[in-house]
Amino acid sequence: VFTASGMKDFFSQKRIRNTPESAIPSVKTDLLQLSRDKDVLVWFGHSSYFIQVDGQRFLIDPVLSGHASPFPFAIKAFEGADLYKPEDIPEIDYLIITHDHWDHLDFKTLTALRPRIGKVVCGLGTGAHLERWGYDPGQITELDWYDKAGLDSGFMAQAFPARHFTGRKFKRNQTLWISLLLQTPSMKIFIGGDGGYDTHFAEVGEAYGPVDLAILENGQYNKNWMYIHMMPDKIALAFRDLKAKRLFTVHNSKFSLAYHPWDEPLVSIKQLSEETGIPLITPMIGEPVHLKDTSQ
Repeated sequence: VFTASGMKDFFSQKRIRNTPESAIPSVKTDLLQLSRDKDVLVWFGHSSYFIQVDGQRFLIDPVLSGHASPFPFAIKAFEGADLYKPEDIPEIDYLIITHDHWDHLDFKTLTALRPRIGKVVCGLGTGAHLERWGYDPGQITELDWYDKAGLDSGFMAQAFPARHFTGRKFKRNQTLWISLLLQTPSMKIFIGGDGGYDTHFAEVGEAYGPVDLAILENGQYNKNWMYIHMMPDKIALAFRDLKAKRLFTVHNSKFSLAYHPWDEPLVSIKQLSEETGIPLITPMIGEPVHLKDTSQ
């Protein structure tokens, strides 16, 4: 990941405005009372979000424990960004895990949610974590890149590559990291997971575009690891490769995992949208995004 000069920069670089000076604005939508006929996305900050579409509920990479590390005192959520807890999450039809890093796969959250999870979709090997945490192997569908999984009638998930890596302790890449195309009876949603820019975006766009909503990472980037996390200037390329209609960027606004100012990803994506005309969704944490209201 790092060159020798990159390693020097990594350990010597100062953090500037790395955390907000005040609480992150947020609202709390009552998901427990949400009617299943509503097609919405609700973001929990960073890369955790809830999607309800065409009557099915999906939960993506939920980290609701207040921290993104094995230690509660490290990598803590920003004030205001930790509004949702496991008890606020309703019955979930499909849990989607893109990879096993601490900021995407959280023991405390997933053990608390286990009674409310129907099925799990994840990359190869990731299910072993969940099995150790009490999940039934019969609940879990593991996908290799390009594998497809039929879900409910009219629903399909297909895994695609991502330019990233995995690992929770000392060994890397014992499990697979994925991006994922979720096809529902009425929509195509691309779940980018983590990863740098590469050819897989164009592969998805050519084979399955146009994509109704592209969910791409934007945050915790650095020039020294630009191949494993998306740099802001590559987001427009990925969006166009996917032939996407709308863009929502995640991986920001909750945890500090890099050296850029905490709000730089938000400022840069707003500027990119203004310069390119890309339709951008910018919800507060907890604010409903109406998936079929293209004017929102």
